[in-house]
Amino acid sequence: MKISVVVASRPDVAPSDDLAVAATADRLGFGELWIGEGWVWDAFVLATAIAARTDRIALTVGPIPVSIRDPLMIARAAASTAAVAGRPVGVALGTSSVRYVEGAHGRRRHRPATALSESAQAVRALFRGGPVAFEGEVISTNSGGLTLEPPGGPVTVAAFGDRAIEVAATHADRMVLDLVSPEMAAEFRGRLDAAATGAGRPAPPLAAWIPVAIDPEPRTTEQITRSLVGYLGVAGYAEMFWRAGFGAAVDLAATGACREQLLDALPEDAAQRMGIVGDIGTVEARLATYAAAGLDELVVVPATAGDPAGERTLTALAELR
Repeated sequence: MKISVVVASRPDVAPSDDLAVAATADRLGFGELWIGEGWVWDAFVLATAIAARTDRIALTVGPIPVSIRDPLMIARAAASTAAVAGRPVGVALGTSSVRYVEGAHGRRRHRPATALSESAQAVRALFRGGPVAFEGEVISTNSGGLTLEPPGGPVTVAAFGDRAIEVAATHADRMVLDLVSPEMAAEFRGRLDAAATGAGRPAPPLAAWIPVAIDPEPRTTEQITRSLVGYLGVAGYAEMFWRAGFGAAVDLAATGACREQLLDALPEDAAQRMGIVGDIGTVEARLATYAAAGLDELVVVPATAGDPAGERTLTALAELR
């Protein structure tokens, strides 16, 4: 199982931590760094800044919400970053949430699965170079193509629902999940394989973002637990938390409770249930469980509280690799 690293651009982590984690991952020889589109950084600006501070690590930007950036914007930004970085840049595409798309950006999250499918098709065409004329039901582009060289990286699709999984199986180089248990990873592996069979193509690799902390301090575990709070009221994730036994916290999130109330409602072992947290033996066993579930790539979200730049966790994982 491949192990890569992500800087997720989340408000519970200092912005400078993202740059430090990226430099650590590059120095330790990880092959790929994901740069999330979150509430803090513009993802392509962060990716370009990271490229200036690293030597060789490949970059994947996203998941980019397809209701916010059109295909040409995404492909041109990736090509611009690749030209500055001097290495391949891939993108991940997703539908994001109503809270982020409509609440924060004021954009309409209209027919998200259709938008995801059409965006994936148009972005892939732009990544191949040459002019692109694409007229979909939600997404369209009529472009002479990229002036810069195509970015050269993979096109990944973030998926939870059946229609998004079909998009990944049909149009993506890779599918990515977020915050799944090994049991759920196995379910998604089966659903992806079945969708790929229906699409008449080999199943793409399956990746998942998972928070990881090796030999954590109490504040390290607290940071991971706090990172879960923002997902409790998001469709798709809420159902997943129910299945993990966090029903009381999910119900409370539906009432509009504040972050501290939601944090108090999570069980003490929430980080251990939803992440890979513990000593090296515990972590190694948990990694093996994810691999056995059919995960092809584990994307590490390293905790940095009590572990600056994720140095302790990433060093141990590099040795396991």
